[in-house]
Amino acid sequence: MTSKMKRMTCRALVVSLLALSFQTANAGMIGADQASAPTQSQTSTQRGMVLSVLDRAETAAQLQAQGIDPAEARARVATMTDQEVQQLTQDMHTAPAGALSNGGWLAVIIIAGLVWYFAFRK
Repeated sequence: MTSKMKRMTCRALVVSLLALSFQTANAGMIGADQASAPTQSQTSTQRGMVLSVLDRAETAAQLQAQGIDPAEARARVATMTDQEVQQLTQDMHTAPAGALSNGGWLAVIIIAGLVWYFAFRK
């Protein structure tokens, strides 16, 4: 009985493997330029991010302080190519946020020196 059951199970597995194995997937090689090229949705998202930064009040104030009209800056971003927008967003992501000036570093060194002096003196 067990031998007959094993034989039926093996036959069922062989038939199912043969019947279900005819669906094949096609894979192809793509070039590095296709893999790294941004899609249309990515560039529109990146362009939207740049425009949202330009819409901030502090950004508009800094642009006006430098003599640049924020509406003109938005128009210039709208006319940029996708590659320029991608480069600009990459620069925005890698730019240091809230970096200390020389006076800031001096204040940090003085405070660290005072903490060391009062905490570790005998």
